[in-house]
Amino acid sequence: VQLQASGGGLVQAGGSLRLSCAASGYSFSNYYMGWFRQAPGKEREFVAAIYWSGAVTSYADSAKGRFTISRDNAKNTGSLQMNSLKPEDTAVYYCAAGRAFWSRATAARGYDYWGQGTLVTVSS
Repeated sequence: VQLQASGGGLVQAGGSLRLSCAASGYSFSNYYMGWFRQAPGKEREFVAAIYWSGAVTSYADSAKGRFTISRDNAKNTGSLQMNSLKPEDTAVYYCAAGRAFWSRATAARGYDYWGQGTLVTVSS
């Protein structure tokens, strides 16, 4: 099982980035997918999650209205479109896949597989 996150980089405040997550080694469409982030000195926090089919999404309050999560089950990929970025969005972003309970999709314990992370730096 492998989750490969990419798309991070340095962007100015107000800018946009699109993160991608390529999945392999498991049945991608049978897992919900989420994005988490971890800033220096802080705990990992939930950003967004998307249902197996893509029909349902969930966002942290900090992401609502600015970030959009999506997935393409035919390509085994997921994405996180981030707009209006702020310096406080600076963090390592991780994609993850879970299967058991959608009710746990906002918590790290709800996920079985994790990618390696991609760094997003937003300058002021």
